[in-house]
Amino acid sequence: MSEVRTLKVALLGCGNVGAQVARILIDDAEALAARSGARLELSGIAVRNVDSPRDVELPRELFTTDADILVKDADLVIELMGGIEPARSLILTAIQNGACVVTGNKALLAQDGPTLYEEADKAGVQLSYEAAVAGAIPILRPIRDSLSGDRITRVLGIVNGTTNFILDQMDSTGAQFADALAEAQRLGYAEADPTADVEGHDAAAKAAILASLSFHTRFSLDDVYCEGITKVSASDIASAKEAGFVIKLLAIAEKIDSEDHGSGISVRVHPTLLPREHPLAAVRGAFNAVFIEAENAGELMFYGQGAGGTPTASAVLGDLVSAARRLVLGGPGRTETTTGHVPALAIDASNTSYYIGLDVADQAGVLARIAHIFAENGVSIEIMRQTIHRDSESKVESAELKIVTHRASEAALAATVEAVKGLDVINSVTSVLRVEGV
Repeated sequence: MSEVRTLKVALLGCGNVGAQVARILIDDAEALAARSGARLELSGIAVRNVDSPRDVELPRELFTTDADILVKDADLVIELMGGIEPARSLILTAIQNGACVVTGNKALLAQDGPTLYEEADKAGVQLSYEAAVAGAIPILRPIRDSLSGDRITRVLGIVNGTTNFILDQMDSTGAQFADALAEAQRLGYAEADPTADVEGHDAAAKAAILASLSFHTRFSLDDVYCEGITKVSASDIASAKEAGFVIKLLAIAEKIDSEDHGSGISVRVHPTLLPREHPLAAVRGAFNAVFIEAENAGELMFYGQGAGGTPTASAVLGDLVSAARRLVLGGPGRTETTTGHVPALAIDASNTSYYIGLDVADQAGVLARIAHIFAENGVSIEIMRQTIHRDSESKVESAELKIVTHRASEAALAATVEAVKGLDVINSVTSVLRVEGV
């Protein structure tokens, strides 16, 4: 009987996820060895401060502040530090020393993934990053492997649990944005500084990764159009609900063939109205889900916990076992499946629908003038609702219009909104949101 090989595992970072990864490596050592074909020995944990309090009790002798020495002596490196540096340099050091790398660093992959992929290819090692998108949900491997014989045409994803929790709170309780954010912070779903989440930056990084795998082309954060949820009001949520919609922050990557813009991929993140019967509309709280449309497989949805120490650690350990098996069995590492270059298209090339809220003068001919502008720009109206408001003091009447358009180019829709703003009967444009799934 051949001796079981031992592989040294270096862990960089011991926050919420890292601590759970370390715990599982220690507690489930026998099961992991059986699955990977090798003993996975946690050789050390690199941290900034070895004395920092942690939720998981771990052997003190494992901790070190010298990450560089740790990665140079490892067979497998798990990077959970976050940020760009020193994570980038340490990953490159690990790769150049022949170690396979598992990372959950979506910001680094979105900014400089191509460099890391190229170095991993040169070294013949595996670079895995399932935990970088949608936490525990196995989505990247299914896109890369299970759907590799198909052609993906569109990906829609709720990939940020913080924003989904906030929007769900606003929808279910009628809360204002600020109050829903405060509740998310109280429960630990949102950071003290929630900018990366609520401005859409976190989702944009994940959108770049999803687009790169789905369309076999390297996309970076610069290729992603990004809008956050800070301007979504309780009134928007209520009006959407009245019209049969729910508002979600979606990451969207889709193939577009446009006469004006040519063929390419649109990658975007923004608040979006979805019909309540759409599968993604039922994703509640801090959960994530990714909805895929493919030519042969049709529609698929992956759903689960998108954050948290233990769920995300599950994705990390899945990548680690896969990389360990590759080291045991031999063969080249797997990083990405780029086969060419498909251009990233600006959001102007996208085809979508708009939800437009207007405060208008309540007088004859207003609806006709608005409809004429829509027609001039080649945009047709699918739904129009009007509510009359009367100021009891001034006795001035105004009307609130809620319009949902049919699908049209983003450029045509944006031009329509600008033209409508110029009408003297328009008091204000109260909201402009995109609509999917209709």
